Amino acid sequence: MAKATQEKGFVGRNAGWLGALAAVGVAAGGVAVGVAANRYAKRRRARAADHYFDEPFGELPYDEQFSVTTEDGVDLHVEVVDGERHDPTLVYVHGFCLDMGTFHFQRRAFEGEYRQVLYDQPGHGRSGRLPKGEYTLDALGAGLKAVLEKAVPDGPVVLIGHSMGGMTIMALAEQAPELFTDRVAGVVMISTSAGRLNEVTFGLPEVVSRLNRPLIPLLRNAPRLTTTVADRARRAAHEVARVLTRRYGFGSPNPSPAVVEYVERMNSTTPTEVIARYVHTLYTHSRLPALEVLRTVPVMVVCGDADLLTPLVYSQEIAAELPDAELVVVEHGGHVVLLELPDEVDDAIERFLERL
Repeated sequence: MAKATQEKGFVGRNAGWLGALAAVGVAAGGVAVGVAANRYAKRRRARAADHYFDEPFGELPYDEQFSVTTEDGVDLHVEVVDGERHDPTLVYVHGFCLDMGTFHFQRRAFEGEYRQVLYDQPGHGRSGRLPKGEYTLDALGAGLKAVLEKAVPDGPVVLIGHSMGGMTIMALAEQAPELFTDRVAGVVMISTSAGRLNEVTFGLPEVVSRLNRPLIPLLRNAPRLTTTVADRARRAAHEVARVLTRRYGFGSPNPSPAVVEYVERMNSTTPTEVIARYVHTLYTHSRLPALEVLRTVPVMVVCGDADLLTPLVYSQEIAAELPDAELVVVEHGGHVVLLELPDEVDDAIERFLERL
């Protein structure tokens, strides 16, 4: 009888524990369901508020991809998107701390209509890095020429450059002016400059920007260990980086969070060591004389009126040197206006191509 009573007590105690565990499991399951439901609700709200929430950034299809090796041994990643028209072929050249994804919306807008060639500049995206030394705009111009020779061996091209990409086109004009007589049918330069970048204030008061300028050469000479630490810090400070990206890359009051996130992703994947080795050539860039070559081809200059990195005055300066060039000013557009307000930029490029 005692044994039966003990067994009954044992079963009772275990039933109590099992019941408690079951209750905890149910509660945990309820919390999980609640968290999942909360996340789903947030995603629905984000999707409703952001037109580009589900945009496949960095995942657009291509018809061909290959590498082009530059004279200094860097393998450039190239993608080709076919279109009905090869006359002209559109060749895109992206800017600093970005990659070919900068032209995401232009690539989609002209898909199937024009043949398009995109590539990642040295040290950016899926392209290789320079083994040693500094990156130079002269080398970038030579890299663009190498891409043209392999990807578009014949026929007319329209060069479309954003920021440092526009500077790359200027470097190519300086090195190979004959191309702008024989091959280049037109040039579109977006948010770029022909020089004097050391005077950019980044929207800061002049007294503050003057204090920041002496720090640029220090970054150029930063040791590899320092840049490795900086990369880790950048990854850890993702939220801060996103705020800075929105502040300095965009001009409209409510840019798409998905687009801001994409630009920050491109920024953050550019190693600090690469950034440091680009600083000198960008800081000393001066190619106003090269614009003389561009007088031989149709040119369109595009800039947002709220660009803090290459302010509108730089585009106006280029347009003044090219009296036949068209200057398109995009209201509320920041430095990445081609991602921020793509319809305005796409429409301008389409009009330009139709006039050609």
